[in-house]
Formats: sequence, C-alpha cells, structure tokens
Amino acid sequence: MVKGPGLYTEIGKKARDLLYKDHNSDQKFSITTFSPAGVAITSTGTKKGDLLLGDVAFQSRQKNITTDLKVCTDSTVLITATVDEAAPGLKSIFSFKVPDQNSGKIELQYLHDYAGISTSMGLTQNPTVNFSGVIGTNVLAVGTDVSFDTKSGNFTKINAGLSFTKDDLIASLTVNEKGDLLNASYYQIVNPLFNTAVGAEVSHKFSSKDNTITVGTQHSLDPLTSVKARVNSAGIASALIQHEWKPKSFFTISGEVDTKSIDKSAKVGLALALKP
Repeated sequence: MVKGPGLYTEIGKKARDLLYKDHNSDQKFSITTFSPAGVAITSTGTKKGDLLLGDVAFQSRQKNITTDLKVCTDSTVLITATVDEAAPGLKSIFSFKVPDQNSGKIELQYLHDYAGISTSMGLTQNPTVNFSGVIGTNVLAVGTDVSFDTKSGNFTKINAGLSFTKDDLIASLTVNEKGDLLNASYYQIVNPLFNTAVGAEVSHKFSSKDNTITVGTQHSLDPLTSVKARVNSAGIASALIQHEWKPKSFFTISGEVDTKSIDKSAKVGLALALKP
C-alpha cells in the first residue's frame, strides 16, 4: 500500500471534513440494495425547499473494474468506468453524461511513495486539461492544481498547496483563484479514544480584503453516536448529531442558526442512509 503524499485533493481534507461534511439544511433519504447478480442499487431523494430531486445509481464490480450508472430526475444519465491498478499505483477513470455529447472525460491517477499525480482531459475538439501533482512524503507535501483551456489558450485555474502532518496534527496552506484566495487550515485529534478532534480554517480574499474564520469540533458520545459543531466569524453556528443504528446505516440531524439574527428561523436538515 502506498504511503506517500496522496493526491492534491487530500491537502486540507481532514479539516474540511470536520468543518463541513454532513452539515446540511436539506432533507435527504437514500437506500442501497443488492441484486442477485451483486449490483448495488442506490435510490436517493433530496428535498431542497420546495424542490424535490432524486436519482437512482447502479454500481457493478468485476475484478478491478467498477462501473457506475446514475439516472437523475433531469433526464440525464451519468456513466463512469473505473479501472484500479491498471498498472502498479495507476487508476484510470472514464466518464460521460447522456445526452451531452461534450461531457466525456478521461482521468488518470498515479500514486507513488513520494508523489501523487492526477490528470484529466475532456474528450472534445478543444478540451480543458487539468493537472494536479503533489511531491513529498506523508509528513510534508507540496503540490499544484491547474486547468488549461485549449480553446482560449488561457489557464482557468491555478492553485497551490502545502501540507504538514505530525502525529495527530495536520496543517495546510493553499492559494486558490489564481492567487486571490488564501486558505490556512488546522486539524488535530485531541482524544483518539472518543474520536475527539478540533479544526479551524482561515480564509483571506485579497481582492475584497474579506477574512473568514471557521472553527469546529467533533466528539463520539459512544461507538455509534457522534456530534459535530462549528461557528464562523459571520456568526453562523451549526451542529449535528449522527447515529449509526446498524453498520453503514446513518441517521443525521443537523441545524444552523445565525447568531446575529436570532429572530430568523433556524435551518434544520435530516439525512437517512440505509445499507444492508
């Protein structure tokens, strides 16, 4: 198993997951079943205000090839084929959406003990090419993430990041939006026995001189129940409680309130995920 720096998307991921993952103000329900042939079928429904969205996803695995097919309520079908270990450390992903003829994309991911590379390209006449690369170790890593539009000849995305991991502490620094947005994040496990962790993110936008600070924490009340909370410098506070009532089946209640406008109604989200 490769124990290198990972892909660029993993820079700051622990802090992002602690601060933002599972926090929502919608009502979501999903159920997964398996056909006799071993195909996983997942039906999902989401209520966003007065809008009701839904999709049905099918997943089949044959040796090192995984095929995903998702049918959405907007009459589109997303098909993704993933080949793991096509060569040592290499993963290839091919996806396209029907009926969009310009949605085809191919992506290659390569993981090494001292590098992580991901490159993707749209299957069109003038595609957008994306490249991200990280070098280093599982302690210190630096990387970049860029996109180039071959039609206009311009870079549409230029990001860079740095990650440092020491024992139970992870710190990261990223520069996004072509140098206009600076993000610094921090994540630390305080008590491994109860999965207690704290995290923080500081963002500064140079063009508008806006600063945003978000802090959060998580804690396991018991092996099956966990709580998370966060608050940012704008006064938005959020909290959730999640219970795993059977393996891989979760019930989550989350809420959000504007502490600077207590008279406004709080936002409440519910999520139920059922797996056999």
